[in-house]
Amino acid sequence: MNPPAIAITNLAFRWRSADAFCLELANATVNAGKSLFLHGPSGSGKSTLLNLIGGVLLPTHGSVSLLGQALGELSASRRDAFRADHLGFIFQQFNLIPYLSVLDNVLLPCRFSTRRASRVGQPEAEARRLLAGLDLDPTLLGRPAAELSVGQQQRVAAARALIGQPEILIADEPTSALDAERQAVFVELLLSEAKRAGSAVVFVSHDLRLATHFDQSLALSA
Repeated sequence: MNPPAIAITNLAFRWRSADAFCLELANATVNAGKSLFLHGPSGSGKSTLLNLIGGVLLPTHGSVSLLGQALGELSASRRDAFRADHLGFIFQQFNLIPYLSVLDNVLLPCRFSTRRASRVGQPEAEARRLLAGLDLDPTLLGRPAAELSVGQQQRVAAARALIGQPEILIADEPTSALDAERQAVFVELLLSEAKRAGSAVVFVSHDLRLATHFDQSLALSA
């Protein structure tokens, strides 16, 4: 039996200068191909948890394991390589490289990870397929990312995260700049592509109306 995509056990984290934990979470599991909606007020530790899942931070106590690998057992350089091979990120501000074309932005993960490049065989063809699946006009593929609207940049960021079929997809409030109708459409497109790739999804949002799209929900308290 395959291990969960994400397994969190007795997790606690505090900053070195702090006396109290800023995040405590007993247990949480997300299996391959499943999706988790993560919500909570500002200061509840959502971003901290994403950084722990991504291996950017390490727990003060407890463990975070991805695909059966405890991140605390890896060196910083091996965590970087693991992240590049197995995780896709959609950031709230998208973090596209403004002067690169849409297509080149999407292809970046395949340049950093030979594993992800080898999974798709033809990265450019896969980038085009993902962008079409996410409803981006194909006439935009050669344009610099800086020339796109917010909604268009959002789709490019999603395609970049999905390329190479990463086992885990982390989305940090990517719909915050969109109205309710466009939010729902984007989430459906994103989850459809993630399901196709078999990726586990952790999606953060303040908008509880989106929770119904996901397999499970986790609330953090301040």
